[in-house]
Amino acid sequence: MIILQSLSKTYPLGNLIITALKDISLSLNRGDFVSVAGPSGSGKTTLMNLIGLIDRPSSGSVLINGRETGSLGRRELTRMRRDTIGFVFQSFNLLPVLDVFENVELPLVIGKKGGSKKERRERVERLLDEVGLADRMRHRPSELSGGQQQRVAIARALVTGPEIVIADEPTANLDSANGERILELMKKVNKEEGTTFIFSTHDPGIWDMANHVIFLRDGTVESERRR
Repeated sequence: MIILQSLSKTYPLGNLIITALKDISLSLNRGDFVSVAGPSGSGKTTLMNLIGLIDRPSSGSVLINGRETGSLGRRELTRMRRDTIGFVFQSFNLLPVLDVFENVELPLVIGKKGGSKKERRERVERLLDEVGLADRMRHRPSELSGGQQQRVAIARALVTGPEIVIADEPTANLDSANGERILELMKKVNKEEGTTFIFSTHDPGIWDMANHVIFLRDGTVESERRR
């Protein structure tokens, strides 16, 4: 489903060239529950951005569903991200002028998915109930704690039923009970809908649940484990 071939990413820093990733080749299968682990500066976020088509590689290629994404124009990349990938950002990226319900519903409206208004409402309400925020759906992000905003971001990532979900430290702002609740929801979606989940995380709980663990160090794959 996702194939990375000799993937490298460099950034200019003054007169220097910083190598964030170097010659990475990986294959991620449909329905994988993947944990990308490694110390700070190992290249985890860069790898996630390349898989999520937020950034382009300096060399090598990213293939999604057999399609080489390097040849796609900006509009095609935007469409593929919208239709195929759900994102959970560590900074949440919620719109402050919208309430919780509207933030979660927004991808359905933009992508013209989810059917009728009634069907969209039912899907959003179900997800908000599953992340424990049914009683907060008319609150603005500024009225929520960081952990609650994180759960809104997770519901928003799942609402379109994406083929791939990319999550940067999805449990970082959650207490242990809510972290466990979110992971159980993601595992349920993974099993029932065949959604591929890719996590960048320091959370051992995600490592234990993952069927594919990738360890990065200094921009390269130090080890890889499947089970």
